[in-house]
Amino acid sequence: MSESPHIVGVRHHSPACARLVAERIRTLRPSYVLIEGPADFNERLDELYLPHRLPVAIYSYLSGDRTHRGSWSPFAEHSPEWQALQVAREVGAAVRFIDLPAWHDAFSRMENRYADVVDHEHEERAEAYERALTEKLSVQGRDALWDHLFEDGCDEAELARRLSTYFDNLRGEDPGSQGNQAREAMMARWIAWAMAQPGEPGRAQALVVCGGYHAPALARLWQGLPAELPDTPQPSTESDNEDDEGSEGDSGEPEGPLRFGSYLVPYTFKRLDAFAGYASGMPSPAYYQWMWEHGPEGAAHRALQHVMQRLREKKLPASTADLMAVHLRAQGLARLRGHDKPLRSDWLDALAGALVKDALDAPLPWTYRGAMRPGTDPVLVQAMDVLAGDTAGRLAPGTPQPPLVAAVQAELAAHGIVLRGQLKLDLLAEADRAKSRVLHRLAILRLPGVRRTQGPKLAMSGERTEQWSLAEPLEQQAALIEAGAWGASLHDAARARLEDDLRQAQGRIGPLADGLNQAAWAGLSALSETLLRELRAAMAAEPRFEALGPALSVLHTLLRHGQMLGMADAPVLRVVIESGFDRALWLLEPPAAITPADMQAHLEGHLALRRIVADVLAHAQDNAHDAHAPSLLDVEPARALAVWQRKAADASAAPVSRGAALGATLSLAGRLADGHESSGDHGVDEAMQLLHSLPAPVLGDALTGLLALARETLASEPAFVAGMDRTVQALDNADFVRAMPSLRAAFAWLPPQERGLLADQVLTLHDARHLSRRALTAHRTGEAAPEQLAEARRVEDAVLARLAAWGVALEEDTEKAPRP
Repeated sequence: MSESPHIVGVRHHSPACARLVAERIRTLRPSYVLIEGPADFNERLDELYLPHRLPVAIYSYLSGDRTHRGSWSPFAEHSPEWQALQVAREVGAAVRFIDLPAWHDAFSRMENRYADVVDHEHEERAEAYERALTEKLSVQGRDALWDHLFEDGCDEAELARRLSTYFDNLRGEDPGSQGNQAREAMMARWIAWAMAQPGEPGRAQALVVCGGYHAPALARLWQGLPAELPDTPQPSTESDNEDDEGSEGDSGEPEGPLRFGSYLVPYTFKRLDAFAGYASGMPSPAYYQWMWEHGPEGAAHRALQHVMQRLREKKLPASTADLMAVHLRAQGLARLRGHDKPLRSDWLDALAGALVKDALDAPLPWTYRGAMRPGTDPVLVQAMDVLAGDTAGRLAPGTPQPPLVAAVQAELAAHGIVLRGQLKLDLLAEADRAKSRVLHRLAILRLPGVRRTQGPKLAMSGERTEQWSLAEPLEQQAALIEAGAWGASLHDAARARLEDDLRQAQGRIGPLADGLNQAAWAGLSALSETLLRELRAAMAAEPRFEALGPALSVLHTLLRHGQMLGMADAPVLRVVIESGFDRALWLLEPPAAITPADMQAHLEGHLALRRIVADVLAHAQDNAHDAHAPSLLDVEPARALAVWQRKAADASAAPVSRGAALGATLSLAGRLADGHESSGDHGVDEAMQLLHSLPAPVLGDALTGLLALARETLASEPAFVAGMDRTVQALDNADFVRAMPSLRAAFAWLPPQERGLLADQVLTLHDARHLSRRALTAHRTGEAAPEQLAEARRVEDAVLARLAAWGVALEEDTEKAPRP
């Protein structure tokens, strides 16, 4: 038995490393092949040997009330881990995955299991080493460096030596991040266990395939560890990791039942190409698959063929002469860089040099990792897309899947929904409403191929039809399996995903209202008690009154009239409305300037508060004789009234807010006076006192607030119309010009019929009942507007005053023009 394990550090999805792993296993014929992968999947390794079409991935997840995370362990044919699985079975070796499960805290901020370096400080050290190498070797970018050192076709012995040197220097004595230390401790225990098992003559004891970043540490750590079979950790119901995603704001309470597990999902080359982080894998998976199958020359032939074909399809420059130029440049670059045959970076640099005719507005996309930057030349965009590939994996029939998959298929069949073509639904028909709920639940789960193309935005809008575009794209199966992390049934999974979305809103009322509107569409009225507590606390963080109004209005409508949607009296709506009502009054109390852009939202906030107060008062009056009747909402109408009264009297408050506050109290006066309607005269007097106390430029702002909140009370009162007429007539020309824009905006709050009635009253005041109301309400074209006439009169008066100052007297016009 060998005294030490054979540890092969690899870069994930590297053909060269896959070739080395296969050669090492065939040569050493180890008794145990230990692979970096989720140890909880060991009892189900046979699933990986089913006849899948690659790429596939193990998706592991942990999901609870405050936590949801998942990570993928993808496999392509050219992945070292996949070759280790296949060749280990070929030589009769026992295979084990030896890494922590994805639900461990070590993966709390990682979606990609293979993104080994997650700590900023440690990644900086690795990048500094790579940067020094690129400068020393005059290579641009870490991927070109990797190709230059390892993918050039050298023999296995030389490749192993280079990899060992590279990873030793990359890691050095760095202990690594806390997450990587926990993972390496787990992998080292597996190595110690395998090394302690009985050996077989002529076979190595254990061969380890792991990310190269881990290899130097594992070579040190396994010695002296106990030989017992390591236990696979189970997730805790309490989050004891302060960095755990979603644990913010915890009170140390148990999280409740956790969902966790691992399933195989079909994967795609596009997703494989998008993974980020050091050692996460190779870019351009299609190119490296061609290299695995056909070698460097075959990969280059296929890459050029597909790139040129794509460019011609897109009407981009791709002539035969261009192809020859690319070929010549690639050969020249390979010789210049010391490559026996052109590598990926040689071909891409040659493509850029031969086909891109204009100056570059962005770096070459293969010289950095991450999303392609804006301004990248279209030729290069298409080339990178071709080399990424469009291969999609497929699971073999009979592959175990989470219960959600079957549950969704059963729901679709029960409602006669086929995921193909267009589906138009009548929301007033019960059967179509049920179909709509199913589709909205699938939309909450972000299922590809389910998209609503038409329909009302708000669940209580009153519109009756919606239209869906339905399809079954290749990525749908994977997305549905991954959605199984949220629950076993469509209802439970959609509810859990929606709760997570609401939690991510972090108390912002806009996203909360949107999420609860989605809940109404999907028929998800019951949410967890934990979330209700969090929402109540989070509402206190909303900083703007103007953000609360529209949302409270929508949510209150759902609470009171959402019977058809199953949202009437929903506890989550009560919690958010009560908390939002309290927060809105706190935000309304202090004086604050209101920008024109915020004026509409500010008024909607007053309207929402008034609607809630009026509803609570009416409910209390209807149930005055029933001492056991439950309250509608736990809010205080008297407190709202007191805030409005103080706001209306506050000279430092914004005029529109003062007008709205006074309008709210006037509109509720009848209900606040023990059910007896009060006279409108007192309200008119208060309104006129407020308007007379304000300067002309903001007169219309206060009137806007009054009419927005109390138009039913004021607009029909002859005393109010007469008072407004006297106020306008008392303005001089300069003040009239300044007041006109805001006055016009104020009267826009009146519906057309009420504007007509108001015009009748004005005509009556001026003994002009012989005129049609259209004389005042019709839109006139080709004539000077009233404010233009007033401005002209103001200029004329200024000229006359200047002339009088110089002693120039003009004959007075005996007929004064009436105020426009």
